[in-house]
Amino acid sequence: MAPVRIGIVGCGAIAQIQHLPNLAELREEFEVAAVCDCSPALARAVAGEFGIPVHLSDYRDLLASDLDAVLLCHSDPKTEIAVASLQAGFHTFIEKPLCWTLADADAIVDAARSFGGTCQVGYMKVYDPAFELAQREVRAMAETIRFIQVNHLHTDNSHHLAHFRLQRFDDIPASVRADQRDARHAAVAEALGDVSDDAAAAFFHLAGSMIHDLYGLRALFGQPQRVVSTEIWNGGLGITAVLEYGSGARCAATWVELRNIRQFAETLEVYGDNRGVVLSYPTGFSRGILSTLTVKGVDENGRAFTTHPEIEWENPFRRELTHFHRCITGDGRCRTPVVDARQDVALIIDIVQRYLAAG
Repeated sequence: MAPVRIGIVGCGAIAQIQHLPNLAELREEFEVAAVCDCSPALARAVAGEFGIPVHLSDYRDLLASDLDAVLLCHSDPKTEIAVASLQAGFHTFIEKPLCWTLADADAIVDAARSFGGTCQVGYMKVYDPAFELAQREVRAMAETIRFIQVNHLHTDNSHHLAHFRLQRFDDIPASVRADQRDARHAAVAEALGDVSDDAAAAFFHLAGSMIHDLYGLRALFGQPQRVVSTEIWNGGLGITAVLEYGSGARCAATWVELRNIRQFAETLEVYGDNRGVVLSYPTGFSRGILSTLTVKGVDENGRAFTTHPEIEWENPFRRELTHFHRCITGDGRCRTPVVDARQDVALIIDIVQRYLAAG
């Protein structure tokens, strides 16, 4: 079978650090036929670095190309290009977040349904081998789960990006940057109304970073019954939400940005009556660093134990791309479809609205 011809919109950090190197390794599955970026110099440089024959600065030209699929990893919002890609008949991979509003989510979902092919959201953590092991442990705990905790301590992304030699240029048209700012303001107004800068900042941190924790929770436990409480502090750089699940379990989920501490820590902890699971992730800007899993419990003799299962050595970004290929070629059902991602958009809005309702 010939490789899937794929075009990429957006040549920034996540494309250069993860997607393009992984696609280069997956030569039997994919052929990167074209890249596109609103910075013409960046598109040209990235095409040269990765040996891609076509570089463009207008997504409409890319969608007019001879392609099978499109990968969207440009700056948000992605709705316009996502809908256009699906309407053009391309299998589409949308890096997180899917979008910011329910109306945009519905537009993408409707376009995906009309297309009938694959539309996958870039939720790479559910493809992490450590997450899959944790998922099996959590299923075995079933109705005994009492408490769930997420701690996501974030540092400024510049600390991570400093480890890579990224291509960067300053030729993005001012009109493009203005359109992006206007779109952010419009999204907040549509999703939440007229809100404080703190609430708006938290909204975008939830959508852009804590989204990884929220979709992981949904994959493990389903959608929460309600948001019990939300606290937002430090100008929107601190967020804690308490979520209630149908089993009666509660989750305390915290995201905090500590801009000048060069440390990243993201953990998910799940505790039942006699068993506990702790999953720890590296930053998404890492290559070759594995997530870790710790399982704690009590054996049949009443003795406490702690184990650290071996994690398969495979990049979750690469695994989600191979899954995308299987779905396109008819050999798999999409694990992270847009219809599910819509639930995450709704939850983000609910989390911030709970804070607003508390006054």
